[in-house]
Amino acid sequence: MVDATGDLRVTNARVVTPNGTISGGVVAKDGIIVGVGAESNLPEADREIDAEGNYLIPGFIDPHVHWGLSRYEFEYHDGLEHDFETETRGAVHGGVTTVVNFLLQKEPYVPDMDFFKRAGEENSYIDFGYHAIVHQDHHVEEIEDLADAGIRSYKVFFNWYKHASPELGIDHSDAGRTYRVLDKVSDIPGGVVMFHAENEDLAIERRKELQAEGRNDLEAWSEASPNVAEAMQIEQIGRLTEYTDSRAYIVHMSTGEGVDVCERFQDKGVNLHAETLPAFLSHTYEQDDLGIWGKISPPLRGEASKKRLWEGIRTGVVDYVGTDHCPHKIEFKEKDTGKHGDIWDAIPGDNNGIEYFLPAMMSEGVNENRISMERLVEVCSTNNAKRWGLYPRKGAIAEGSDADMVIVDLEKSTVVDDDFYHTMEPRYSTYHGEEFTGLPTHTIVGGEVVVEDGKLLAEPGGREYLPRGPEGVALE
Repeated sequence: MVDATGDLRVTNARVVTPNGTISGGVVAKDGIIVGVGAESNLPEADREIDAEGNYLIPGFIDPHVHWGLSRYEFEYHDGLEHDFETETRGAVHGGVTTVVNFLLQKEPYVPDMDFFKRAGEENSYIDFGYHAIVHQDHHVEEIEDLADAGIRSYKVFFNWYKHASPELGIDHSDAGRTYRVLDKVSDIPGGVVMFHAENEDLAIERRKELQAEGRNDLEAWSEASPNVAEAMQIEQIGRLTEYTDSRAYIVHMSTGEGVDVCERFQDKGVNLHAETLPAFLSHTYEQDDLGIWGKISPPLRGEASKKRLWEGIRTGVVDYVGTDHCPHKIEFKEKDTGKHGDIWDAIPGDNNGIEYFLPAMMSEGVNENRISMERLVEVCSTNNAKRWGLYPRKGAIAEGSDADMVIVDLEKSTVVDDDFYHTMEPRYSTYHGEEFTGLPTHTIVGGEVVVEDGKLLAEPGGREYLPRGPEGVALE
């Protein structure tokens, strides 16, 4: 029995906790969960919300977004500030309550840490952390200092962006740099190396062949980096991770072959884990209507990979889901060639991922009986919190955790149209025109109801940077 009166009380809910789903409610005070259980054991609060028998889950944690990536309209720092406001506004409408963003610049990161913290604190609707993209030698040299600043995850582009999307300014990393980063990070408590895994040499040759054939379709983009290209790189990453006794994480894994490789290394005890995206769990390259909106990197795959990825989630080989949300205005995405324009020149990346994250996973996962609600909470919230040093402050409905929660109505439906999203305009994604069933009705951040029945009730700013120490982020 909790003695103190709370600020917020949610009742009549199916509450997904670390120990299972219970019928009851939650009380929050000063932004922290102070009571979980049967309503008879919970105190009164200043405000009460009747969940009407719907699920109450921990807010989703998106471990994979790229704010400030579009260099067409903004300098990077200005773009970062802009995107924190527009994209986390979409996040709270979609039930995402924490985000981990990738820093990307050629200059060293540590001298700009005060700005990076301030950019989120002043513009975000939700708490945030950072990964650092390591693509210059001086980035490798500052890894220990980044760890001291609370960044313990480092991304390596072990792929072909230097050629496929040069406007991003990401330099290629070879096996030598991959070894150096894995070896250095092996000595950092909680340190993880993240990998975009596509074989550059093979992809360059396949792209030349397909362009020579005059191909300009979504399937050609997939064939330009075939399934084997991802599997080849994951194989190298697994072996180097084993060799260095380090920790590796494959971002946005797209292929069934990738699941097979990861499973083999995991069975050997290698600390190699994988994330996938809603887009890979929902779409395939056969959907010609997607046009260049369906150009993401790595590419959409076939039905067999889609099925194997869901299987990997159920069996635990794939333990994490993120979005790879890359906000670009549509004219920059399409390079002014239209939705069905030049597949080779268009920018790779999906838009509005953070807002469709929860609805897509509810609709395609829980409501299609591919995954239980409890497992969904694990791969979209709890595991992401644990992997990035945020648990148990984030990712759990438990006493002492932050009161970041979402009420989800599994029967509520909507069609994704221009008005569905709340991010930067114009709004578009690979889900445009599709129907979602399973939507948030209330998003609660730090004990504050920030979205209720589609209405935004909060202002941006006042959120916290989440620095991760050797034992993770501290409880408040």
